[in-house]
Amino acid sequence: MSFRFRHLDSLGSRVEVPIQKDERGHLGRECPAEDCEGYFTVRPGTGLTGNNLPCHCPYCGHKGSHDHFWTKDQIAHARSVATRQITDAFRRDLKQLEFNRPARGPFGIGVRMELKAGRPVPIRHYREKGLETDVVCHACTLEYAIYGVFAFCPDCGTHNSRQILEKNLDLVAKQVTLSGQVEDRDLCRHLLEDALENCVSAFDGFGRETCRIRAALSADANRAANLSFQNLPKAAAQLQALFRIDLVGAVAVSVWEVAHRAFLKRHVIAHRAGVVDEAYLAQTPDPTAVVGRRVPLTPTEVREVADVVRALGQALVALLPPPLAR
Repeated sequence: MSFRFRHLDSLGSRVEVPIQKDERGHLGRECPAEDCEGYFTVRPGTGLTGNNLPCHCPYCGHKGSHDHFWTKDQIAHARSVATRQITDAFRRDLKQLEFNRPARGPFGIGVRMELKAGRPVPIRHYREKGLETDVVCHACTLEYAIYGVFAFCPDCGTHNSRQILEKNLDLVAKQVTLSGQVEDRDLCRHLLEDALENCVSAFDGFGRETCRIRAALSADANRAANLSFQNLPKAAAQLQALFRIDLVGAVAVSVWEVAHRAFLKRHVIAHRAGVVDEAYLAQTPDPTAVVGRRVPLTPTEVREVADVVRALGQALVALLPPPLAR
């Protein structure tokens, strides 16, 4: 007697399991690098188009085939669905082998084979995780979501540090505009001081991340990964030692002087309640500052600082080598 597993054969050599997007149309992804395994989501239909395009981990920059970025939950779900389909097909085939041979005569022996019903293989369901930051890549328009703020674009691999810097400087411009719309003098001053601090913080975060993703190209990876930019002369000296680049010489003297004075003003505001001391005057020739008085600050100056920070960011990226792909 011959028998054919028709239901198993109908499945073919592979079982395809569709992976569902979340309610926003995003698809979960997970870095295959063992020292990363970072989770992120992308929105299919945005970004680059074409065949056999690589995927980049937004956290560590690992580059590989899209088929290597399935999440553990997606793989477990696909395995459970495939296992159920195969098991169900196998059971349907075995069902065809059932028979019942009743006993005949007073001492006859009957034979019966019946496949008992069993529990189906359970399906592993899952939900995509909620992430912290939505990003639209300025280079390729991919929509993706990540933990944290800074990231490589999963499609084109462009790092978003410049994009985040620009976004923060746009917020600074809005703060300055708002300061001119309030009548309360103290509140106006507070908004301007906060805007100046945000300029410095934006450049510090941008500079740190820009150097961190290139730390392997420096003379000391640990120092490069933890480089601070709140003190510009010290940061410039560290850049020279670690990357052999001259940030000071990359911009006009006037640009550097405006940035240096602004960063020192931020220090006075943050650590001395905005009151000028001898240390401030010793480090920058500010003819408008007087020891014991509040450091002067105007909307025009803060706008100028934002433009200068933007110029410094452009210069830093131009001087540094591109980050290494993993």
